[in-house]
Amino acid sequence: MRYTHHYASPLGQILLAADDVGLTGLWFVENQRHMGEGLSPNAEERPSPFFDAAARWLDIYFSGQNPGFIPPVHLIGPAFRNRVGELLMQIPYGTTTTYGAIARQIALERGIDHMASRAVGGAVGHNPISLIVPCHRVLGSDGRLTGYGGGLDRKVALLKLEGIEVNPSRP
Repeated sequence: MRYTHHYASPLGQILLAADDVGLTGLWFVENQRHMGEGLSPNAEERPSPFFDAAARWLDIYFSGQNPGFIPPVHLIGPAFRNRVGELLMQIPYGTTTTYGAIARQIALERGIDHMASRAVGGAVGHNPISLIVPCHRVLGSDGRLTGYGGGLDRKVALLKLEGIEVNPSRP
């Protein structure tokens, strides 16, 4: 069973989801691609220690500080998407990486010559736990801003909050 909780952020209302293992979802309620993906319509809103930990993390994060911890998460989905999610959680606060770098890491782990950046992009685009699994820290190969499930304006705001210089008009 998955449960839900709402959090009011400076960038809009957030819906959190969790099960008995950890946080399973974090979506901006407005203008979020894949909003609530995999979440049953009858998921009940109720308190959870996972929501408490996530709210503490979000409070620190939105104050412009590195929370210094990751609340318990439970990545639910295909193995490839989960591995991409694990790699996303290794991107340090205030830094970025590229889809290509993640693809190279996975290719190395699998002992293959090449992994398509596009495959990584698809997995990143379906990240169900925004912010805490920091898909906003992934850029195109030339440092260009690419899409973000919560909207490009939010991606820019999140990167700036972490002290990352961004140029949203860069081609």
